[in-house]
Amino acid sequence: MTKTRLKTIDRIIEIIGESHTVAVCSHMRPDGDCIGSTLGLALALLDQGREVTCWNQDPVPSKLRFLDPDQLIQTPRPIKRQFDCVIAVDSASIERLGTAQEHIANRRILINIDHHASNTRFGDVNWIASKEPSSGELVYQLIRQAGWKITPRIADCLFTAISTDTGSFQYPSTLPETYYAAGDLVKKGANLATVCDEVYQSYPLSRVKLLKRVYNNFRLTHDNQIAYFWLKKEDFSRTGATPNDTEGLIDHIRAIEPVVVACVFEELEPELTRISLRSKDENVNVSDIADQFGGGGHQAAAGARIAGKPMGVQHRVIAAIRRALDDRQS
Repeated sequence: MTKTRLKTIDRIIEIIGESHTVAVCSHMRPDGDCIGSTLGLALALLDQGREVTCWNQDPVPSKLRFLDPDQLIQTPRPIKRQFDCVIAVDSASIERLGTAQEHIANRRILINIDHHASNTRFGDVNWIASKEPSSGELVYQLIRQAGWKITPRIADCLFTAISTDTGSFQYPSTLPETYYAAGDLVKKGANLATVCDEVYQSYPLSRVKLLKRVYNNFRLTHDNQIAYFWLKKEDFSRTGATPNDTEGLIDHIRAIEPVVVACVFEELEPELTRISLRSKDENVNVSDIADQFGGGGHQAAAGARIAGKPMGVQHRVIAAIRRALDDRQS
């Protein structure tokens, strides 16, 4: 660890040591890293005797509820007294906290812990480590540096966070240290059988029906280097699926051999589209593409929300992906 990073971690530990009431929150539409890192940190803080409030605008996805049997993660609500400390985890901007943003305004200090290169550094103290593959690994480093105990339940949360954001340790962002952290978490009680069954082998039938529609409707373009598909509201109503069921669908078309960039267009409103991008080539940075539309993320995984008519949005995004692919070859 660099001296700068240690200095930042030590400052965060110092602030937590001076705090009694702590709020931990993360981004809307939570994924495995979001839920795992939020809960792992919240449980560690509870073990240290802190009074912890844990918030997310949206419910915990069904496949991740096994991590939160006590329902620590709650819907944000008005609280009269001031938080000594608020910790935002895995959120690239304060806007991504959704409705939690308004309820954490009454605070003494805001700590921002994240691994997105596009992070806006919105905290009073910012620990942004864009080369780390997950926020779960940052929370693991924080707990280790603080000398706090990693219980089996905390280990489950952090292992889930690290595993999901590295694509089960398959993404090129995975570092040697990532395997060490995962191994240490297993040593400290992470239940591999439970995590793997709940996260990767227990999909609801509605998600399988949604995946069937993806396979029937995806499109290839630009010499099969670009794969994309739409998720419309009727896809959800016909299959009984929810937005939580979309997690990982993009990986099915990303895995097609000629594909370099995969894209999902999801209809949020008639003229508001959420895009998700994945790249298999280190020379094609999809965070730069998302940035053109007011979004961001990582080099290999990014997203944005774009206003406009659906076909107009599709045309603009596919054109931006084409340019990125052509620039790589020039």
